[in-house]
Amino acid sequence: MAIPKSILLIIGVMAALFSIALATPGTATFYTNYVPSACYGNTPQGTIIAAASDPLWNNGAICGKTFNVTCTGPTNPVPHPCTGKSIVVKIVDHCPGCGGTLDLSKEAFSTIANPVAGVIKIDYVQ
Repeated sequence: MAIPKSILLIIGVMAALFSIALATPGTATFYTNYVPSACYGNTPQGTIIAAASDPLWNNGAICGKTFNVTCTGPTNPVPHPCTGKSIVVKIVDHCPGCGGTLDLSKEAFSTIANPVAGVIKIDYVQ
């Protein structure tokens, strides 16, 4: 017996709403010097990475964890900075006083938003 399309649609919508409800709002900035890092020293970890702000840092316990990050809007006059994409980043560094919840690599930031914006609103999920 096949599952009716209407049931599949309802399940899909509920799954999307559930994942949105679990997301945490914050802000993101970007940086460009990736080595050395607080988590991995002089060992490069690629370019799809991020640094954690003080509230997330937890004495480095966040090192190596991954986050799915989505741009949700502007924080300044740059209109429509979001690309509509999400990206999964690995935490490799600490950014005390960075001005955002996550400090994304420029490559990661550019995937989800126009770098001209500088700072964006995000939702993130571990």
